[in-house]
Amino acid sequence: MKQAMLLTGIISMFVFAAATHAAGDVQAGKAKAAACTGCHGANGEGVAPNPPLTGRTEEEIVQALKDYKSGKRVNATMKMMAGTIKDQDVDNVAAYYASLKKK
Repeated sequence: MKQAMLLTGIISMFVFAAATHAAGDVQAGKAKAAACTGCHGANGEGVAPNPPLTGRTEEEIVQALKDYKSGKRVNATMKMMAGTIKDQDVDNVAAYYASLKKK
């Protein structure tokens, strides 16, 4: 029983460490987000018909970019943009937009 509890604790620490490491860097994301401003606005507020990015979670933005990259979500411009961005940059951009408060 003690071994099972110890093993569970160790596994939990690794999962927590991995989840913490996956978070993006807001300042690095701000620099990379310059490419997004033409369609999504200077502060991610959205420029019709493009949706706002502020007010979304990091997870939502990361998943959307992955879906555009894979073709699960269809938009030629977003497929091109998502196809050129590295995974760490996706995390950083997502962290940046998630840090902005919806107005």
